[in-house]
Amino acid sequence: MNTQLKVTKIGNSAGVVLPKELLAHLDVAVGETLSVSKTPRGIEISAHEPDFEAQMDVAREVMARRKRALRELAK
Repeated sequence: MNTQLKVTKIGNSAGVVLPKELLAHLDVAVGETLSVSKTPRGIEISAHEPDFEAQMDVAREVMARRKRALRELAK
């Protein structure tokens, strides 16, 4: 799916309107949260997964505690 979106002014910010076909493709509805990630090709928009942030917090904690071990494993 390749869709062009127009950036519009919303108060002091900017926004885009997502067509209903795109919302259906993302499997989200009005009022739900989307996740935006930076990738080498630009940005990626996906449906928000509540468990993902909790999993990332645990992963960051393990990486901070086991920094030396992970550095050795990376060799």
